[in-house]
Amino acid sequence: MTGIAGTDTPASVHRRAGAGCVIVRVRLTPKSSKDSIDGIETTAEGPALKARVRAVPADGEANAALLKLLSGWLGMGKSSLRLAQGGKSRVKSVEITGNADEIEARLAERLAAF
Repeated sequence: MTGIAGTDTPASVHRRAGAGCVIVRVRLTPKSSKDSIDGIETTAEGPALKARVRAVPADGEANAALLKLLSGWLGMGKSSLRLAQGGKSRVKSVEITGNADEIEARLAERLAAF
């Protein structure tokens, strides 16, 4: 699904995995100058959140930094997020547990700024 000017819409970034979680695709850039979520990016796997972290991609540091970044960005506890796929890949799937409708609303609200 695409939106205005060919950009992907927030709804196209994630998919519902069940009543108790949402799985979000994320394109991670480690060793960045800052920790940030920079909108939506098109990847070979499909639209993904574009995230950057300062951590290096060694010993799971970048993955841990991503989960911390996403939990803060969404205003959720870090224990609500876990890496579902892509531990050694730049494109990852993050499972966010909780009320799926509330999670989707938070994602839409945060992505509206992009």
